[in-house]
Amino acid sequence: MNPKSLEARNRDDNPFKGLKISNSSTLDGVSNRSPCPRCGKSRMYFCYTCFVPVSCLEGRIPICSLPIKVDIIKHKREIDGKSTAAHAAVLAPGDVNVYTYPEIPEYVIDGRTVLLYPGTEARTVKELFTGKCNSQTYTENVLAQLPSGYNVGTLMTKIFSHNNGNNEIYHAEELPINRLVLIDSTWNQSRGIFADKRLQKIPQIVLQNRISQFWRHQKGSPRWYLSTIEALHQLLLELHMSAWGRSILYENELTKHFPIHTQENHTLCKPYDGQYDNLLYFFKYMYEKLHTLYKHDDLLAYKRPMEI
Repeated sequence: MNPKSLEARNRDDNPFKGLKISNSSTLDGVSNRSPCPRCGKSRMYFCYTCFVPVSCLEGRIPICSLPIKVDIIKHKREIDGKSTAAHAAVLAPGDVNVYTYPEIPEYVIDGRTVLLYPGTEARTVKELFTGKCNSQTYTENVLAQLPSGYNVGTLMTKIFSHNNGNNEIYHAEELPINRLVLIDSTWNQSRGIFADKRLQKIPQIVLQNRISQFWRHQKGSPRWYLSTIEALHQLLLELHMSAWGRSILYENELTKHFPIHTQENHTLCKPYDGQYDNLLYFFKYMYEKLHTLYKHDDLLAYKRPMEI
C-alpha cells in the first residue's frame, strides 16, 4: 500500500485521538433551531453570519485564546452554512475576524503579517524562525541582541532573559508573526482572491502536509487540502511547537515529530499541551454526527487522492 494511503487510513481510524477537545454532549441537548440573539435568524448551534452561539449555548461552549490575530477573507460565493470559518470566529471571538471579498483590511507589510497560501514564494512555518522569509531584517535585529556564541536554535524572536543559577538563559518572548490571513473558499475560488494585489504584497507561508477530515468534497483537490478551521489549527500547532515544543504528556499523530520542551515557565513559553485543540470543537462534533449517518468510505471527500 502507498505509504501516504496507509497514513490516511491510520488517521481515518481515529482522527481526533490525543487531541484535547472539550466534551460536546451539551450540543446533543440542542434538538431544534432557535433565533440568533443578534439577527434573529433561525440557527441550530451558532449563527454563521453574526458568529455567536444560540442563546441556549451561551457560556456553555469553549472559548479559545489565540497567540496571534486571524483575518479570514471569505469568497462571496462561499456558502456560509458549509464553511468552517464560522467555527473559528465563534470559538475565538477575541482573535478572529471574517471579511467577505473584496473587503480586505489594510495591512502593514513588515513581516509580522503572513498569508497562508502555497504560492511560489511561500516559506514554511519553521522558516519564520530562521530568517528565510520576508521578515529577515527583523530577525537580523533580534540576532544582534543575542550574546556572542549563543546557539540560536529555533527561538528566533524578541528575547528576554532570567538568571538560572550561574547561567543566563534566553527564551522567546513573542512569536515572529502577530497576524495570519486566511482565504476561505474552494481551491479554484482562492486563486482569484490570491491574485488581488493587496494580498500579493503579504509574505506567504505553507503548512506541513496533514490529511483533511473535512466531509465536504472538492473535485480535483487532494486529501492534503484542509478546511479553514483545520488549516488554522495546524498553523497554530506548527507555530507554537516550532518555538516551544510540546508537553511530554501531549502527543498525537499531528505532534509526534515535534520537539519536547519541558522546562519553560514563562506564561508565553509553555510547550504545546492542546491549547488550541478546541478550535475543532464544532468540527469534531459534526464529523462524528455525519459518521453516524454515513460510512466513512462511502463519502466522496475521503476518496480523494493523496496527490494530484
